[in-house]
This record gives sequence, structure tokens and C-alpha cells, in this order.
Amino acid sequence: MTTFEMMAAAKQASPALAASDSKTKNRALLAMADGLMADRETILAANALDTTAAADHISPVMIDRLTLTEERLSAMAEGVRQVAALPDPVGRILCRLERPNGLVIEKTCVPLGVVAIIYESRPNVTADAAALALKSGNACVLRCGREAHRSAAAIVEALQKGLAAADLDPALIGLVEDTSRQSAMDLMQGVGYIDLLIPRGGAGLIRSCVENAKVPCIQTGTGICHIFVDETADQSMACRIIENAKASRPSVCNAEEVCIVHEAVAAEFLPKLHRTLVTDRIAKGLPPVELRLDEAAQAVIPGTPAGDRDFDTEFLDYILAVKVVKDTAAAVAHIARHSTGHSESILTESAGNAAYFTRMVDSAAVYVNASTRFTDGGEFGLGCEMGISTQKLHARGPMGLEELTTYKYIIHGNGQIR
Repeated sequence: MTTFEMMAAAKQASPALAASDSKTKNRALLAMADGLMADRETILAANALDTTAAADHISPVMIDRLTLTEERLSAMAEGVRQVAALPDPVGRILCRLERPNGLVIEKTCVPLGVVAIIYESRPNVTADAAALALKSGNACVLRCGREAHRSAAAIVEALQKGLAAADLDPALIGLVEDTSRQSAMDLMQGVGYIDLLIPRGGAGLIRSCVENAKVPCIQTGTGICHIFVDETADQSMACRIIENAKASRPSVCNAEEVCIVHEAVAAEFLPKLHRTLVTDRIAKGLPPVELRLDEAAQAVIPGTPAGDRDFDTEFLDYILAVKVVKDTAAAVAHIARHSTGHSESILTESAGNAAYFTRMVDSAAVYVNASTRFTDGGEFGLGCEMGISTQKLHARGPMGLEELTTYKYIIHGNGQIR
């Protein structure tokens, strides 16, 4: 099936789904989750082929991103079940007005129609995106990177069995067979078929969609996330948070890429940071973090001198850029120049510094004394997510069910004319 044939099939199937009640959609979602577990051997075997084929040309952290395990597959299935348990946004009345002439106007949530998702080597996105699209009443067309295609195909086949078990059209979840750039371009230009395009990937993919898409497009994913350690921070807590934000899973968009340190505590804190991220991790047999240091940080601890682009790079690896600043205002100014608008955090015991930081930092998620790794649909109670929007219209931050709906006005009258 060509990409355009798949888009057309999704468009044709979408009205029946939009008319389906919550009970029908939830039954399908639970059957989809069961399908993932029933087909787990097939899915894991397909994933093993993907990881073996990719091992010679992508980094170890990206291999980890691609890899499925029994535990990760079970988590995928549980994520689908969690979406089934969430309130259905479709049909919810956002606002109700009764006019003096007796007209009753209801602003009502409705599905978008067909949502297309372009993503790279993360097989779990396949199930997350399909589940959220279905619950919000949308058909979805998925296009994954070639490294993950066998895995995604096996996952989609399992999900389609769940749709069939609930008497829904399997065309509601489609996986594009072509992994060339042309198929991505076809989705970007699928006017009349695609109601919303969501790219999940690196800066190159986002830029391509922004430049070429003729359909509505959400900018997601690229995360140059900052953590600022101010002069009052609990330094032991700061080390724990930064290690989590940088090293728990460096290949994801909510991982920390830049650490900013107040100059008043740099001489005391930076050696602790080096010990936490380098010395102690080596002793534990864990990958150490390469520290890319500005001039002030180089005067305190060993590391790699930061280059011109290190504060504008999403490393997605065990690399952390480190900058020393004179105060909170300077930290905020640095973030304004270099952030991608994803997630930033301040580590502080000062209510004033926290208030200034959260007011002045213009990102989708702004934390006080917590890891940026919480910017995630599941952690925000959304079940799972379609992506992290780093723009302001129409969605911002983790995109859950509500962000996959639009609204229309339904007006009730009894003979009024104008």
C-alpha cells in the first residue's frame, strides 16, 4: 500500500471512529494491550533483528532507545491500558452560553480526524501514539525510521488485531511501508488527508517539517534542557538530581544537556559534580559523563573545553555542558539564548529565586528542585504522550488526549432568526 493509499484509507475510516462511544474505544484499547502481550515473542524477535542491523551505525545510547525488552513491552501494554482508563475528551462541553435570544451555544470537544506521526528509532512511540489517537477519536498514520521498522510493523499488526476484535477498522492504525524521505514528504504534503502532523525526532526532522509541511504541524521533541544550581541549593540533592537528569537515559529529549552554576558556589559544587558524574560512575562500572566546561568551570575541575556549539547541542549522550554565571538573572538570560523551550529546572532554597526563574523562563515545563526527566505524558498523569510540544499553539508540553482534539460550536435554538 502506498503512503497516499494509507492516508486515504485512514481518512475513510475516521468518521466511524469519531462516532464511536467511549465503551467501544476502551474495549479496543484493552484488546490492543492484550494483543501486544500475545504477540510479544514476535515483537521481540523483530526488535532483535532491528537492533542487530543498526548496531554498526548508531551509538550505544541510541541502540538502547531502539531496544525492546519484556519489561519495556509490558510497560507499553500498561500504557495502553492507562489510556483506556482516562476520561474521554470527545463530546466534553468546554463552555456553555445561553444568549438573550434563547440560543444555547456549546463549545464542544471533537476529534481532529487523521493524525500523522513521523518518528525515529523508538518502537514504544508506535503503541503510545496509536492508543492516544484512538481514545481521542482519531485515525493515525505512523511513519517510523528504518532502524525501527520491523519492530513497529510487528507492534502495529498486534494493535490491528485488537481493533478487529472490537469490530473497528484496522485502517485506523497504519504504518507507512516506505522508510525513504519521500514518504515523510508525502505526509507533510497530505492536504485533504492529514489534519495534524506531529514529528518526533531530532532538530533535522523538525526543521524539515517546518520548512516543507503543507498540513498543520506541531514542533516537538528537541530538548536542550538546562538545570541551574543557585547559590542556596542543597548541593547533595543537586548532584542526585543532575545525575538523574543527565545519565538515567541520556538519549531522550527531557535529559539535561546544560548545567549552569552560580559563581558563588562553583568552587565548592563543581568538584562534587565531577565526583558524582565521573569518578563515582567509573567506580561503579557506569558510563562516565564527559563534562564540556566554559572557562570559569575549567579553572575548577578537569574536563573538555566547551566549543562554540556545545551550549546549542542536544547531545543525547553522556555529555554535559557546564557554565558558571554571576546570578539568577544571568542564568535566565543564558537559557533564553540557548534553550529550545522544552524543560528547565532551578535547584534552590530561595523562594525569591524560584519565583523569578519560573516567571522569567519561557519553556513548556519549568521545575523547582526536580529533574527535567519528569517532562513526560505518563509522569504528568496523561497516560502516555504523543510528543512534547515546544511551541505555543495549539499545544504546549506533553501532548495527551485533549491536545489531540479540536472543538466546534453546537448551537441549539427553537426558531430564532437574525
